Amino acid sequence: MDRVALRGLKARGHHGVFPREREEGQTFIVDLVLGLDTRKAAASDDLAKTVHYGVVAEEVVAVVEGEPVDLIETLAERIADQCLKHAGVQEVEVVVHKPDAPITVPFDDVTITITRSRVHEHQQ
Repeated sequence: MDRVALRGLKARGHHGVFPREREEGQTFIVDLVLGLDTRKAAASDDLAKTVHYGVVAEEVVAVVEGEPVDLIETLAERIADQCLKHAGVQEVEVVVHKPDAPITVPFDDVTITITRSRVHEHQQ
């Protein structure tokens, strides 16, 4: 399977369990790796036969900027679901970074990484 990666998508969201997070919001960063077969697109040089990563990027930012959730786990799941709506995408790895998480000790980043695929959808 081929991979198309988008790294460092930034958007402001109001996700979190604390009132301040919901009110003030914070920056979330998303990395995506989309698994798909790009051979038909390469053979025909046709964008319609692959995934339009510009559209995916806009959709992911809209999810982050959209309805607030308590957990970054939930946010990652919503992002994965959105990516899998594209017919060519067979699997997706989503990393959600929350660099401004409300932690009382020094830290660089908090992330969750999930992998979802069409194969697993049919098995559940």
